[in-house]
Amino acid sequence: MLNKHGGDIYRKDIIYDFSANINPLGMPENVKNALTNSIDMWDKYPDPYCRELTRKLSEEVGISPENIICGNGAADLIYRIIYSFNPRNAVICTPSFSEYEKALNEVGSKIITYNLREENDFIFEEKIFDILNKNVDILILASPNNPTGKIISPEILERICRKCSENNIIFLCDECFMDFVKESGKFTARNFLNENIIILKAFTKIYSMAGLRLGYAIFGDSEKAGSVMNAGQFWSVSMPAQIAGIAALEEDDYVKNTLEIIEKERNFLQNEFMKLNINFYSSDANFILLKCNLPLDDLILKEKILIRNCGNFKGLNHHFFRIAVRSHEENTVLISTLRRILNG
Repeated sequence: MLNKHGGDIYRKDIIYDFSANINPLGMPENVKNALTNSIDMWDKYPDPYCRELTRKLSEEVGISPENIICGNGAADLIYRIIYSFNPRNAVICTPSFSEYEKALNEVGSKIITYNLREENDFIFEEKIFDILNKNVDILILASPNNPTGKIISPEILERICRKCSENNIIFLCDECFMDFVKESGKFTARNFLNENIIILKAFTKIYSMAGLRLGYAIFGDSEKAGSVMNAGQFWSVSMPAQIAGIAALEEDDYVKNTLEIIEKERNFLQNEFMKLNINFYSSDANFILLKCNLPLDDLILKEKILIRNCGNFKGLNHHFFRIAVRSHEENTVLISTLRRILNG
């Protein structure tokens, strides 16, 4: 089976993993303690409605609990949303997260692609409005986009939200990496929420909880939320994941520290890439897209460092690589290794 994602640390003796875009601070201690102290509860079925977690999320984002659905990671919710609405015609952008297209293919959707242009630094352009018409059932975009790290500008985002409402297009806006964006409140689709908008979020990246699998979706319409709730398995979120999520939402200082570290280390990496003459595309997220004619992934794997080859992203090829922003110690090791590989 071909792995199309980062984080496959199980196939090699990996020491440093730059292929998965996870918070370098690791899981918060408060979350670890909550999990340890709750082990005696794990013999019970989890709350299928995630009532306490949803209530906490409602307080966090200022949205009614009826408009929030939790799932077994963001990927679970992508499939449940697609299965629920069964769109005939869908618009996605390239390059972007492959699970959107995979889920759409499973229900037989006709897929229309909006191509982000390398020559324009992969930013979202107004050309997307040329394909958003009444024949489109769903639009799926990510902000920041994976693997390019680009956010959708508030001006473009507002117009997208309005046009989707006017043409009755469901707009699934994946904001799983938005928590790593400085002043993220200016860029979220929550600012333009309407009955056709669904915002996808995850605990996976920001709280370093990839192994627990916990995501959630914010809906502008509670009926659509109910439809998606009924589309998935009944106990989709485990007891440990719910407990971890509730504890994580108390971690304001952790998130603040993360933002400071990511911004500092992203700037460090980008400056070092410039010194090494490695082409990169400036990022708003906790990862950076590179372009190099050498097989960097194979070369650096010999040093027990894993990076993400982006050759299986539509619109890219095997000369593109995605690098996660890690701790300064890890980033220094990466740069030293790249310098040795490139300069001999």
